[in-house]
Amino acid sequence: MTIHACLLRTGKTVVRRLAVLLAAAVILSGCTEQRLFAVKAVAAGVPSLAPFFEEDGSLGTDETKLRPEQPHSGLQQGNTPGLYGGTQKSKVCDVDRLKDFLTDPRNRQKAREWARIVGITSDRIEGYIDGLTPVLLRHDTLVKNHDYKKGKAVAFDSLLEAGIAVLVNDQGLPAVKCSCGNPLQSFDKDPEKISVTFEDGNKKWDGYEKSEVVTIKPAPRPLERIALVDVDDPDRGINRPVGSSGEKDRAFDATKQHAVPRVTGMTFDQASQRLSELGLAATFSDGLPSGDAAVTGSDPGPGTELRFGEAVALSVADDGEEPGTPPKSDTSDGPSTDGPTSGGPSTEEPTIEGPTTDGPTTDGPTTDGPTSGGPTTDDPDTGGPTSSEPTTDRPTTGEPTSSEPTTAIPTTPTASSAPPTVEPTSADPTSAGPTSAEPTRSEPTTSEPASSEPGSSSAPAPGEPAVGPA
Repeated sequence: MTIHACLLRTGKTVVRRLAVLLAAAVILSGCTEQRLFAVKAVAAGVPSLAPFFEEDGSLGTDETKLRPEQPHSGLQQGNTPGLYGGTQKSKVCDVDRLKDFLTDPRNRQKAREWARIVGITSDRIEGYIDGLTPVLLRHDTLVKNHDYKKGKAVAFDSLLEAGIAVLVNDQGLPAVKCSCGNPLQSFDKDPEKISVTFEDGNKKWDGYEKSEVVTIKPAPRPLERIALVDVDDPDRGINRPVGSSGEKDRAFDATKQHAVPRVTGMTFDQASQRLSELGLAATFSDGLPSGDAAVTGSDPGPGTELRFGEAVALSVADDGEEPGTPPKSDTSDGPSTDGPTSGGPSTEEPTIEGPTTDGPTTDGPTTDGPTSGGPTTDDPDTGGPTSSEPTTDRPTTGEPTSSEPTTAIPTTPTASSAPPTVEPTSADPTSAGPTSAEPTRSEPTTSEPASSEPGSSSAPAPGEPAVGPA
């Protein structure tokens, strides 16, 4: 009997343990489920249930037949060329009507809540809205949305379908959903851990792919213009000044090719800005690195011709995965592409009327990249550093040398008298240092010009005028 009771107790203990293990498994699986963030799908043309402004089509209209474009990456900066679309139709967003609504004393409470979400006071609403720009989403985009319920703004994460009209701020971030006036903020969760629900009339749309949704981060610096793609004619680009509603649009050819510039040595922000000016998108293998990370190369490399909106993958110094290939192509292409890089982009920049000169024109020339980046490889691109380098080299070589590099370098080689040959030879190797070593008798003298010449200040000089006007 004792043995029997013992076995019975042992059996009960085993059962209890199994039950505990099963319960733990269920709890753990539940926790895994809870780690997913609920995101409400918002389809184009479907009215919100609790909007700030009655969604009757008078405030804004969506493009309901626009299929989502396949993005270059899931995380994009607000200055990415072609991130947004435009149209020649008027009143995609009625900005004046939105201002009138939010400044009407009868909507005082809504205005307070709206301003609170935006981060301003109610009396600054008009000025804030004046700085926003109407665009159309070209990708299914994650945002933090806001309904208006019981006198309060209620936040919820949502996925906006491509084709929805939004107002974006000067950093390229969605700020308002046009059709209902709901304020928007950046999505601040992990896009890899979302669970999208389609309900309240928002059915799953054609072209939806969870793996192709986009999260938008602010541009490195405020934009002056936004380079859009005409949703009715993808070969046509639209250059839209920030704060305008289409009346100041300027069209450009979105099929034109642009040369990839040399970006090695720039910071990531400077490189992405430079690419943006030329109408090219900057991408990175895993998220976005810090803005001051040093760029070690690009893929494709300098001089490669790409059309508007195409992507250039950047690698940075702290990217332990792929600094290998891009830098190699960047370096090897260096000398040969100095011409195209300084000539290509500079001549192309005006053609990018959209993104380059008109958009971040002020940012473009800023190319603080080259200036702060220092590497001589970037100097030809901007012209800024080139002028500074000769100045430091000229004093070293003395008065005669400072006059020679300006015009005498090309001329002296032709008049090859015995003494002059020494100096031209050193000047001649604009790109080949070893040649300057041949005149052994004048090593001290030739070594100094040789060090100044690699900067190729005379070579890029022709490109400088082209970059300046651009």
